[in-house]
Amino acid sequence: MGLLEFDRLCAEILPRTRLLTSMVAGADPMTPVPSCPGWNLGQLLHHVGGVHRWTETIVGTRARMPVSDDIVNDLSGYRKDMDEVGRWLDDGALRLTETLREAGPDIEVWTPGPGDTATFWARHALHETVMHGSDAAEALDTEFDMSRDVAVDGFETWLGCASVPEAYETRPGQPELLGPGRSLAFQTTDGSGHWLVDLTGPAATWRHGTGPAAVAVRGSIADLLLFVYRRPPRGAVDITGDRALLELWRDRAGFWLNA
Repeated sequence: MGLLEFDRLCAEILPRTRLLTSMVAGADPMTPVPSCPGWNLGQLLHHVGGVHRWTETIVGTRARMPVSDDIVNDLSGYRKDMDEVGRWLDDGALRLTETLREAGPDIEVWTPGPGDTATFWARHALHETVMHGSDAAEALDTEFDMSRDVAVDGFETWLGCASVPEAYETRPGQPELLGPGRSLAFQTTDGSGHWLVDLTGPAATWRHGTGPAAVAVRGSIADLLLFVYRRPPRGAVDITGDRALLELWRDRAGFWLNA
């Protein structure tokens, strides 16, 4: 398993959206979402639909400069009729999928991170849908299905984000992340893979496999993904070794979550 191909990314967006809408059908839109402090369920769903429409605009117009993300982050006009929300989400996901497929994986567009192609946006839209589906499930205290290969893709995407300079460069007033003996091991309990994050050199890198590490984190791939995204895992995540290093890495790697 590893990063998913473009066609698979596109194929997952609509069914994952429909799974989310079926989960929230009949729910109270004012239900708080603990993993997204300050948001209620209606705002969460507006955010997901906004991501789909923002992405569809970027890819559909072949944008080469940043596009306003007000539709993603301005939650003041969120819908409270859950039937209407369901139709709105379904329509946005369908339009996005069609636009991505028409564009193809290699069309060059503006992205806020490495990639600069439609594949970046297909991956981003899918994982926004999956992670916020998990948020909704936690808010409603219900089960949530996250397929292993989608979770692996999400986890390796996170590792990629953790390897850009913004994630590891020294910042004023903060401890250094890189240094001798600093490495992290992630091990799955469901056979999904093992990864080693190396912080000992001039830049953060990662690879598949095992090796000596200052801290080891062990759990199912779904729980490891939730853990790095600062969500409460559904199962056990065992940590041995330097927890302070792990938390520093997780905080730095998630710099874009605070943007």
